[in-house]
Amino acid sequence: MQPAEPWKIYLAKAAQDELAVDRLAPLQESSDEIVGFHLQQAAEKMLKALLVFRNIEFRRTHNLGELIHLLEKHGEIFLPELDTIRDLTPYAVEWRYDFIEPEGQTRLERMVLKKQIVLLRQWVEARIKKGI
Repeated sequence: MQPAEPWKIYLAKAAQDELAVDRLAPLQESSDEIVGFHLQQAAEKMLKALLVFRNIEFRRTHNLGELIHLLEKHGEIFLPELDTIRDLTPYAVEWRYDFIEPEGQTRLERMVLKKQIVLLRQWVEARIKKGI
């Protein structure tokens, strides 16, 4: 059996995080930190899939803004309606391992962000399809 291309692996892994969001987001008892983590991970893996597909080197990072900037630097036009995806970066590490005091913290707009993740997947897959 021939191993999958790395960009396909990233997209498959992103789909696993999307499934976790689908299951966890509607549950009130699921913390914003864990839902945000899976949203961030899905976005990160999709962006890295496109970077790998385009043969663009990137450093090991969870910073979504940095990954988006790299794509833009190489000619991709990132959808303005996805700009808030960058705000998920802290969920990768900072909020995953630190206790977040719920008081005063705004609730994560789970379903709005889930829709953005779906749009991000469509954008990434369209870019890859166009490049094939």
